Amino acid sequence: MTGSAPADMSMNETPENPEVSVIIVSYNTRELTLDCLRSVYAQTRDVSFEVFVVDNASADGSAAAIAAEFPQVRLFALDRNLGFAAGNNLVARHAIGNWLLLLNPDTVVLDGAIDRLLAFAAEQSAKNPAFGIFGGRTLYPDGRLNPASAWRRPTPWSVFCMGTGLTSVFRQSRVFNPEAMPHWRRDTVREVDIVTGCFLLLRRALWRELGGFDPAFFMYGEEADFCLRARRYGVRCRICPDAEIIHYGGASEKGRADKLVRLLRAKTQLVRKHWPRRSAWFGVRMLKAWAWTRMAGFSMIALARSRYRDTAVAWASVWRRRGEWTAVRAWV
Repeated sequence: MTGSAPADMSMNETPENPEVSVIIVSYNTRELTLDCLRSVYAQTRDVSFEVFVVDNASADGSAAAIAAEFPQVRLFALDRNLGFAAGNNLVARHAIGNWLLLLNPDTVVLDGAIDRLLAFAAEQSAKNPAFGIFGGRTLYPDGRLNPASAWRRPTPWSVFCMGTGLTSVFRQSRVFNPEAMPHWRRDTVREVDIVTGCFLLLRRALWRELGGFDPAFFMYGEEADFCLRARRYGVRCRICPDAEIIHYGGASEKGRADKLVRLLRAKTQLVRKHWPRRSAWFGVRMLKAWAWTRMAGFSMIALARSRYRDTAVAWASVWRRRGEWTAVRAWV
């Protein structure tokens, strides 16, 4: 690749013309964010890069700790939580790299993953300019595969399977759990519909052409919306199995019910934005059915197995709060 940083460049330096701008949006994840930044600087040697961190009004001293250890990072310490989509949009306006890499704060870059992903993206886009969004392979901290690196798009069939409980019963089925692609271990090069926002690479020009993330998505769903919009624009997504990161997942979300409410709100927004109105009507009712069946199922299981009580309580809360996530109306 042209424009690579010298191998002996100090981690306290930022190149004038970076190939990639790394963007991290954090919220109350101080130690995880610091570990993430350490891994970025330790594991990225073949490409030149700049790093931005948006701290969404963390109360754990994140901003001060980042500024102290990484003065070269361009830090945006906000006084309110903008969310993931708006936080990325804010910083991307200041980025100058040809590529943007969106990276979660609860990740650890492994074995030159950013170098590998950039090289893969350059090769793939040179072969076929339609490939414009790229992701890697995510692992749990114990080394097991975390399959959430890529997804198929939601369809009326996939949401029906969720709502009727078929997805929960047949998690390893390609038919009843199609969005998760359960039989693919993310260990081969493959085109996908959606790349997770925890490790997502794209050209800055594409980001600008599509207007970045839709800020109506506060957290969850914004990368799915972006990838689906890009698909209509003629851009396709590709996974590089050799670019691996650890992704802890959900580190900024401490309340399980709150996380589920945000997730269901995002799913509701997606179907209302990307599906015809009649299909969206059906999709929202299937999402309601999913919440109800999860609540009912875990409540019954919890009667015999106490370890499921917290899960049952969380889903009961989600069901009671369904007005928060079904009331999203705008085809935004």
